[in-house]
Amino acid sequence: MTDEIRELDAFLEDAFDGQERLSSADLQRRAIASDLTATALTRIDALPEGEYAQDEAAEAVRALEV
Repeated sequence: MTDEIRELDAFLEDAFDGQERLSSADLQRRAIASDLTATALTRIDALPEGEYAQDEAAEAVRALEV
């Protein structure tokens, strides 16, 4: 597992703490506030619009080509 994927997994774990689903816009706002690296932030920004459960968001960011 790369450092970027570990960073994204940790971010998603924190972002979804107590939340069942989050919108892509919510994830983008939280990512900016979390000071993610540029590459990780680019992956979050590239998520298609919609709502995600944590596992769906994790799968989606891993599938993105950045």
